[in-house]
Amino acid sequence: MGPLQGVRIIELAGLGPAPMAGMILADMGAEVIRIERGLKIPMDTGTDPSLRGKQSIALNLKSEAGQEAFFRLIEGADALLEGYRPGVTERLGIGPDDCLARNSKLVYGRMTGWGQEGPLAQAAGHDINYVALTGALHAIGERDGPPVLPLNLVGDMGGGGMLLAFGVACALFETGRSGEGQVVDAAMVDGASLLMWMQYGWLASGHWNDQRGSNMLDGAAHFYGVYETADGKYVSIGAIEPQFYAELLRLAELDTDTFSPQLDPRQWVALRKQLEARFREKTRDEWCAIMEGSDVCFAPVLSMHEAPEHAHNRARGTFVEVDGYKQPGPAPRFSRTRPEIRHGRQPVGGNADQVLRQAGYTAAEVERLKRDGAVISE
Repeated sequence: MGPLQGVRIIELAGLGPAPMAGMILADMGAEVIRIERGLKIPMDTGTDPSLRGKQSIALNLKSEAGQEAFFRLIEGADALLEGYRPGVTERLGIGPDDCLARNSKLVYGRMTGWGQEGPLAQAAGHDINYVALTGALHAIGERDGPPVLPLNLVGDMGGGGMLLAFGVACALFETGRSGEGQVVDAAMVDGASLLMWMQYGWLASGHWNDQRGSNMLDGAAHFYGVYETADGKYVSIGAIEPQFYAELLRLAELDTDTFSPQLDPRQWVALRKQLEARFREKTRDEWCAIMEGSDVCFAPVLSMHEAPEHAHNRARGTFVEVDGYKQPGPAPRFSRTRPEIRHGRQPVGGNADQVLRQAGYTAAEVERLKRDGAVISE
């Protein structure tokens, strides 16, 4: 089992980053109990990897008995995850003060876009907005084109779900020493900004131009980019270091004198055009046969259908099959306490009996909660 075995986490059902954090923590061995407020998950298609490894119970948190059941679960939990706007759980009577009054060691993890405070805290938003406010969206795209959306990876996932999981894990570690709980305020705008640490450092030192499409890592440099091949597919090149750049020139059979001014931005456009022409001479598979596994810093650009079948991903088990479809596996890896996916998604509300019995309810009390509508069941 993973390194978080023995940790119990309550997750208030939601979409996106908070459930991702719950998935990560469940993969790491934590027992995650997802509390639904009904039997239908919005936008659920039956193929949501974030539901794997979690137990499910549906509670009516507006009923006195349903709320008491919630607090009984809180009393036996180490952490809670929620992804609502600031103030929502307080209005439901299950905010940080309410929960910490029942369990002073609880880590209360909060995931929002703008954060718990600030001028925009109560405004609606999505990944694109949080990334836009940090400088990250401005920096991605071609020089003469508009900003390019990096899916919802920078705000929702990297700056959101992973930041929340990290924050909760840090707080749990501290609670183990102090014996006291606390609130974790994880905001996507903060996380997306944090992901830009390198670019802001370079900007301060004069090594980054705030004009997108004009820097080494944003597509301007010929030795760091994506190239189309003869069959209309693409390969990626990241030959930054001199020895890797030399290997690129050797395997692509390029003139070393022509390409010698590697780090001169004035030459990048002309050299890129020559590289574009060279890569169009062969198919993607032909370039893989020449460069894959070398020190060029090369990889084919794979589709989501292709990626799970690549030999390296297969050898590492980077993708796994759960609930009948391929999905990314647990990460990172540990030498001794190895993460695993204990089971796939459970029926919504399907673990109510087990969860409530663990919280001290008798079988008769569980049935009464169901009859009274405090526990929602089909």
